[in-house]
Amino acid sequence: MPRAGSGNDDSDPQDIGHEDGPGERVIVGRVAGLYGVRGWLKLRSFTDPPEGLLDFQPVEIGRDGHWRQIKIAESRPHGRGLVGRFDGCEDRDAAARLVGSEISVARSQLRPLEPDEVYWVDLVGLLVENEAGETLGRIERLIETGANDVLVVQGDRERLIPYVRGEIVRDIDLEHGRMLVSWDADY
Repeated sequence: MPRAGSGNDDSDPQDIGHEDGPGERVIVGRVAGLYGVRGWLKLRSFTDPPEGLLDFQPVEIGRDGHWRQIKIAESRPHGRGLVGRFDGCEDRDAAARLVGSEISVARSQLRPLEPDEVYWVDLVGLLVENEAGETLGRIERLIETGANDVLVVQGDRERLIPYVRGEIVRDIDLEHGRMLVSWDADY
């Protein structure tokens, strides 16, 4: 996911307690574990680059449809990941309650895309068809491999399709929820 700019910086943590409609909230990370005893946490970023997660203020953290708006008080890269502390999270016990929570932002906080760009989150759920008109399934998730990203398409069976625009991915129609690929159903 491309890096986004920061948003409003002066809001207090609050229980939002709402369920957004599809596409209003974008998951940009997850609280992966504890780090130390002073309220710090290991953060798993889904942004590209990973440090892009730290650009968002405020964020929402939550699970099971219950979200709380909060600021990232302190953060830094650590090894191959990120660590951070949220406002009001001063000790290990408070931090432990957040482990497993998702980190999200409002879609409006994401930077505008160039005409040929898409966010991965917008590809999940698209119906995938090949040039022969055969339905291969729906995109379940994407995998970053280092060489080419891979679409995980679930249909009559799971298919791993390289995400190579032009050569394999021929067309993406977000409006109609479809993707056209140059990929044989037997692959």
